[in-house]
Amino acid sequence: MSDLKAVTDASFEEDVLKASKPVLVDFWAEWCGPCRALTPELEKLAAAHEDKIEVVKVNVDENPAIAAKYGITSIPAVFAFKDGEKVHTSIGAKPQPALEQEFSDLLS
Repeated sequence: MSDLKAVTDASFEEDVLKASKPVLVDFWAEWCGPCRALTPELEKLAAAHEDKIEVVKVNVDENPAIAAKYGITSIPAVFAFKDGEKVHTSIGAKPQPALEQEFSDLLS
């Protein structure tokens, strides 16, 4: 099981949109192999930058409303939110250095 916080349809607004720092949201599913490969990379990213960002997970099978709201059609999908707005999207499993490069504006 992941060390990352699980966010639900019910808690999304509070945990993500009203968060005091940028949040990376990993939209994933249990049956998705690339999603499982991405989780340890996101955990490393979260640990390395815990002072700047928060990383959370949304299971799209268990939380269809939030997945539909953001038009999730491919997983894993990592959306970056800052001040309640979606500011960046990353699709697919990537290693931590690639994630750091993609989200560098939130990590500096």
